[in-house]
Amino acid sequence: MATISNIFINQGADFSTTVTISDSAGAALDLTAYTALAQVRKTYDSSTSTAFTIVFDSNRTTGKITMSLTDTQTQSLESGRYVYDLLITSVSGLKTRVVEGIATVNPSVSRS
Repeated sequence: MATISNIFINQGADFSTTVTISDSAGAALDLTAYTALAQVRKTYDSSTSTAFTIVFDSNRTTGKITMSLTDTQTQSLESGRYVYDLLITSVSGLKTRVVEGIATVNPSVSRS
């Protein structure tokens, strides 16, 4: 079962958050040889999405994954509520949704 974690994204600004994934015993999951995918969509049924850039911690045994969006990506998101999730895939092909939630995009006042 995925952890529920709501996030707040400021439109027009860089966004980054780090997730630590644990195994069933509560220890950091060794993410060696794992891949990951994270996307934000307006609704669960939306055909379009914005993909987060995924970076694993250099020591993959820490269970840490950083998800980020550039200022250009966040600028293209209209303000409002979205849904997102993070899916990891093991070397054997087992897919696990580890975190999901509501992404609230806050409008920007400053513009260049």
